[in-house]
Amino acid sequence: MPFGYASPEQIMRDRAEYARKGIARGRSVVVMQYADGILFVAPNPSKALHKISEIYDRIGFAAVGRYNEFESLRLAGIRYADINGYTYNRSDVTGRGLANLYAQQLGMIFTESIKSLEVEIVVAEVGEEPERDQIYRLTFDGSVFDEQGMAVIGGQAEAVGGRLKERYREGLPLAQALEAALFALTEPGGERPAPAQLEVAVLDRNREHRKFLRLTGPRLQRLLEETELPTLPAEPSPAPAPETQPPIGPEGEIDTGSGE
Repeated sequence: MPFGYASPEQIMRDRAEYARKGIARGRSVVVMQYADGILFVAPNPSKALHKISEIYDRIGFAAVGRYNEFESLRLAGIRYADINGYTYNRSDVTGRGLANLYAQQLGMIFTESIKSLEVEIVVAEVGEEPERDQIYRLTFDGSVFDEQGMAVIGGQAEAVGGRLKERYREGLPLAQALEAALFALTEPGGERPAPAQLEVAVLDRNREHRKFLRLTGPRLQRLLEETELPTLPAEPSPAPAPETQPPIGPEGEIDTGSGE
């Protein structure tokens, strides 16, 4: 064997481990269904570098990992959507087609390049009814997972996903869905991110044409205020039991019941 030989299996394991370590350094992103569409929530202090973006009319994109790598994927998805929507019909651009495109690109880079991409992404499409919503999670090696109801990527995805399952229910209103996402993203005993540290967006099926909407400023603040649980009033302390007095005899003397 030539000096420095490594089996293909070892090379793939090393690439996968390298990509997983890079992705785990990023903070998690939560994507979940709510009553009127799909919600995206990510801790992100940057106002210029977005983890959550719009791809097309009904399609949103979320990613973790190296920004320059997933930004190139986002731009490729926008070009694909624009060309197909213009050439054929806007309804022909689907989340499934975009997920297949990303799977091919990620898989090719993982197997043929020296370095795999340190990214994990979600492609979500909102339908006319909740049953037609689609959420696809794609990993660095091109694997595609058709998620049901919610998806978590990056960081401590397993721990965040476990906490999210505790609060997730089908058909949650937007405020309750946001509360569930923030509960999942907050470590036990930690403080929730401030509004300025959050990136929040929705695919709202009730909007005309373009369904994607970022939630910022006063609108986000109002939603966060709705997520705060009301303080329950303190229970009144029970009234002290009245003191029992021994019965008084007919002549005003205390009857001790001794028979004397």
